[in-house]
Amino acid sequence: MAKRFSPDKYAEGILAGDRVLLSRAITLVESRLPSDQELAQQVINLVLPHAGNSVRIGITGVPGVGKSTFIEAFGSYVIEEQGKKLAVLAIDPTSQRSGGSILGDKTRMDMLAINPKAYIRPSPAGKSLGGVTRSTRESIILCEAAGFDAIIVETVGVGQSETAVHAMVDYFLLLMLAGAGDELQGIKRGIMEMADAIAITKADGSNINKAKSARVEYQNALHLYPLSASGWVPQVSICSALKNNGLDSTWHTIEEYLQLTQSNGYFDQKRRDQNLQWMYEAIRQSLEERFYAAQQVKEQLPGIASAVKEGNKSAFAAAAELLKLV
Repeated sequence: MAKRFSPDKYAEGILAGDRVLLSRAITLVESRLPSDQELAQQVINLVLPHAGNSVRIGITGVPGVGKSTFIEAFGSYVIEEQGKKLAVLAIDPTSQRSGGSILGDKTRMDMLAINPKAYIRPSPAGKSLGGVTRSTRESIILCEAAGFDAIIVETVGVGQSETAVHAMVDYFLLLMLAGAGDELQGIKRGIMEMADAIAITKADGSNINKAKSARVEYQNALHLYPLSASGWVPQVSICSALKNNGLDSTWHTIEEYLQLTQSNGYFDQKRRDQNLQWMYEAIRQSLEERFYAAQQVKEQLPGIASAVKEGNKSAFAAAAELLKLV
């Protein structure tokens, strides 16, 4: 087991940009041990006044869209051309059978991983909603306190992970492919509505014309949606991570979004709303953990669950019975 330090030691190291202590602090927030959780919260409270100064970018996309390739190219642009320090919180799929995690992002982002101004942290998705780790929000705070100006949260890209990530970022980018059949099929309306921008990837070689056509289709589709509370009209662009084309326009669109939402007050209001949402989510998760940890529930749950499964007891009656035990 790694050596544990005092909360002040972690906080001082994080504020000084110590990558080792930052990584160890994130390991604490990922841990399910009560002692680690208590220590992690003490560290977060110490660094919280120094957080909140980054732009938080959520990135999701359809399978095969090349999220990691795009993030590596885009991240390198943000660092080299915009002079930013970048943290990537890459949430990897976790096996639902074994609980194992792939955690391959560092191998898929070779150049970004060795950039001194980049920090990549793959985290197992676990069993939390939509494959988003409970610790991701706390990891954002820790990375901001460590001096990172831009933070990318890469989603698993399945289920409800997009909704969960959308609730913790300032800007939500949806990556799409062109030439993969009907461009608007298979995309949930809700994900399209959440997107602040759509970037059509792999727009190079013989695929450029397809990408241009797809851009028109998506832009027309987005105009059918009502204007969001931010007052922002989602943009559609084409890009090629392979050729490093369109990365600058992707960043400039983010800057335009920030300028608009910071001037009209939406940016700060969204951050405040998210803070409150995080609290309610933390309450829900804590209550659920305490419920399943209760000794009486552990004893009674298998029998009651079996009765429900066989149709001998209603699910609602079973839930009420179990809840009375705690």
